[in-house]
Amino acid sequence: MLLPRPKHAGQRPGRLDLTAGLAVHVEQLAADDGPPDGTLAAAERSVLRAVARLGLLAGHPRDDAHPVPLQVRVGRRADDPTGTAHTLDVTPEGITIEATDLESVSHALTTLAQLLPPSALRAAGLGASGASDEVLDVPCGRVEDSPRYPWRGGMLDVVRHFAPKRTVLRYIDLLAAHRFNRMHLHLTDDQGWRIASERFPRLAEVGSWRPSTRLGPDGEHDRTPHGGSYSLADLREIARYGRERGVVVVPEIDVPGHTSALRAAYPELGRPGVDHTVQDTVWAGGSSVSPTRPVVAFLTEVLDELCDAMEVPYVHLGGDECDMSWWAEDPAITGEMAEHGYSEPSQMHAHLLRALASHLAARGVRAIVWDEGLVTGGVLEDTIVMAWRGERASSRAARTHDVVRSPLFPTYFNFDQSDDPREPRSEGGAITLDDVAAFAPAPADWTDTQRSHVLGGQFQVWTEWVPDERRIDYLAFPRACALAEVLWSGGIEDRPGFDARLRHHLTRLDALGVEYRPLDGPLPWQQGGEGVWKRTSTDTIGATRTWVESVADAP
Repeated sequence: MLLPRPKHAGQRPGRLDLTAGLAVHVEQLAADDGPPDGTLAAAERSVLRAVARLGLLAGHPRDDAHPVPLQVRVGRRADDPTGTAHTLDVTPEGITIEATDLESVSHALTTLAQLLPPSALRAAGLGASGASDEVLDVPCGRVEDSPRYPWRGGMLDVVRHFAPKRTVLRYIDLLAAHRFNRMHLHLTDDQGWRIASERFPRLAEVGSWRPSTRLGPDGEHDRTPHGGSYSLADLREIARYGRERGVVVVPEIDVPGHTSALRAAYPELGRPGVDHTVQDTVWAGGSSVSPTRPVVAFLTEVLDELCDAMEVPYVHLGGDECDMSWWAEDPAITGEMAEHGYSEPSQMHAHLLRALASHLAARGVRAIVWDEGLVTGGVLEDTIVMAWRGERASSRAARTHDVVRSPLFPTYFNFDQSDDPREPRSEGGAITLDDVAAFAPAPADWTDTQRSHVLGGQFQVWTEWVPDERRIDYLAFPRACALAEVLWSGGIEDRPGFDARLRHHLTRLDALGVEYRPLDGPLPWQQGGEGVWKRTSTDTIGATRTWVESVADAP
């Protein structure tokens, strides 16, 4: 009943009794030259934390009182050229894990947790459910596993509705529990700036809040201030919390479009003579900063602060939905265009993205852009393209660049989960569990070159219609469970088998306190009802898919 399904799982006779506790030992794999500095210590912290979280006795030497060992060996094996494999071996005498790095240690511990009763995932660990027939042991056997794709992620938009740090940390835990290894954190947009810069304090003082919110262009203003930001210490904590759970946090600063909050804080970065305000509607768009040298210099300082705090290998630069209509009228922009020999404003869009990506590259950080950045030429050779505007955009990007597959259909989980009229109001149109389960990250009709460029994929939770953690849970799960298996295994080949494992897995989500959407429809308090959250549109996903493909070639 493991989810995602492992490559190989074989059961042997016997069971390992865990009531006596675990003696934990972490060491270097003998055949390896040695993992990076600090890996073993971090792995030991992860193992001790995991077994304590499961309610198992840990951290003791092996003796008569604590006879059951948990042996963890970390290092790359000669028979694992990709460096992503892990094994979990359970015998009546103990548990042995062999893993490549901290991420694969985390995956092995997730597998171990899934071999235990669901109550092991409750805050009080094993036995917390109070079930008198619960068996605190593990079936003997061996699991050998590695992922199909190296990028398996989920995106959380903390701008349209702010999520407190505790929600972000919980989100990391839920991703790790499904063997995702990336959390894309969308930190800036028209409706707020969520990074409390120390060099530029007005970003938080002015840009981090708005005076009102309305749901859609026809919605009523709630006239309630909304906002929040993360200090650099918060972001450092979030990144480290993710690393120790095998999840790389990928921050996004969205430029040069979606910048109303940035321009409100520092108007000189935007269009001269225009009032700039943090948008009070979650449907705002069509904004931009100037793509000139002073703005590039400002943004590189912001990126330096972010990278110094988070120590991340990737930074997302956005590049999507940028209003360039005023650039050809601005003397500073046209002057720089002439200097560079550019004839089109879109070339300045590309210039800004390349300049920022080059600055990141000098720090050893790889840039990511939405697929508009590829269209304008705002990419370096190693820039990763996150393709959201349909299949054509993904196919084009994969001819030349590494791609993270994130098409609106079926990876935008802010859309409805079904055509059931009881669904709560959301983006509109249904993206179902079946749609997600059928997703092919590397389509069969692509060339070998295109398929080789697919790093993996991720789901998105844009929060225009997501005011709190409960709604995140409802929209993300169980669709995220299906995508976890697609990205781990390459696809879901045995759908009845997956459905059976998913039904069992939902009891784990119950133990974790996840307020997922039940398979047979929303619970009464999850429904739209007759008020502001009443569903207003149905069966619109076809029109949305047609639209997103129609704009796939636009800059």
